[in-house]
Amino acid sequence: MSPVPQADSAGTIPAGHDKPVSRAPAHPAGGTRRTAISQRAGAFDSSGIRKAFDLAARLDDPINLAIGQPDFAMPAAACEAAKAAIDAGRNGYTQTQGIPQLRQRLEGAVREELGQPERKLCVTSGSSGALVLVLMALIDPGDEVILFEPAFVMYRPLVEFLGGVCVIVDTSPSFSIDVERVAAALTPRTKAILLNTPSNPTGFVAPLDTVRDLAILAERAGVTLVSDELYRSYCYDEPFHSPAAHSDRVVVIDGFSKSHAMTGWRVGWVHGPPEVIDACTMLQQYTFVCAPQVGQWGAIAALDAPMDGPLSECKRKRDKLMAGLAGHYAFEKPGGAFYLYPRAPGGSGEAFALAAAEREKLIVVPGNVFGAADTHFRIAYTVTDRTLDRGIGALLRLAEAYR
Repeated sequence: MSPVPQADSAGTIPAGHDKPVSRAPAHPAGGTRRTAISQRAGAFDSSGIRKAFDLAARLDDPINLAIGQPDFAMPAAACEAAKAAIDAGRNGYTQTQGIPQLRQRLEGAVREELGQPERKLCVTSGSSGALVLVLMALIDPGDEVILFEPAFVMYRPLVEFLGGVCVIVDTSPSFSIDVERVAAALTPRTKAILLNTPSNPTGFVAPLDTVRDLAILAERAGVTLVSDELYRSYCYDEPFHSPAAHSDRVVVIDGFSKSHAMTGWRVGWVHGPPEVIDACTMLQQYTFVCAPQVGQWGAIAALDAPMDGPLSECKRKRDKLMAGLAGHYAFEKPGGAFYLYPRAPGGSGEAFALAAAEREKLIVVPGNVFGAADTHFRIAYTVTDRTLDRGIGALLRLAEAYR
């Protein structure tokens, strides 16, 4: 019998041990003792994106197009506000739902934007924390959640962690959402629909008619539509549309990580019907406790910082990448976020990602990280122009090698 895999100092299970780990028998006297992890924890595989990061760390001067975070600086005013909070000794716990100065400002803004005076808001430990809380608040074992693949890597594992059942609506090849297919996927066990627009990894931006029809469909069916809007400020060609504008039952997840380059500060929020937000607030008391206080003070200042410059730079880099790869790779034009999702030469995104790393020291994320299909790969283009130019050159050489 193979030994039970042991987690490293970060709690990561070694690659290859992707099945639940059974309880270990008692060890004889003098034997090596290993702590048996739960089947729930053992069912998680290490994130494919994390594997890409680890690979990049082992390479000398890699071309890293895998990191899904902004490359511009956090607003200077937010940095100064965070420093001032530290100097003022604001380093302790806050109210679970967030410091009033931030929570009330965010809540007032979404109420005014949506015309929904009863909508409530809770500041969370990042948008990922908000996602965890919302799913915990909504999902019981056996409940079904409709997901659109390709999808953000956390969606499926978290639903399954809670005992939920993922019902997949494949959006390939255009990555657009067919609302009629969503309606056909509804059953008496459907509890939620999880929408991400603009999308990670495809960059697809759902148009007005799609978000409106999804919101109406969900409300009529008594199903909660959860809208992950973390990339809402990254819409390059058309305005952003939230399904919450068409139903007060929609739950929205958002945060400062992408919009203001505050990924490490872990400040997000969730807003929606009072009963859902009250449940999320209660659950945060027993999990994350609260968002980091210093980050919350920085976030208040970030709200007033102009972000047009950095966001226009992201659009420029998108256009540069598309122009560089046109005619060499097949892809849908991404309307938002900061990813390009081309079809992989040779047909396998995983095989292509491995070849890219071996031949060119180029790090991209294979599409099977984001769903069942292994046909595409993801490029994150929020990098320096030098890195982007190196990446385009490497991709062109790889395309030629696959001809």
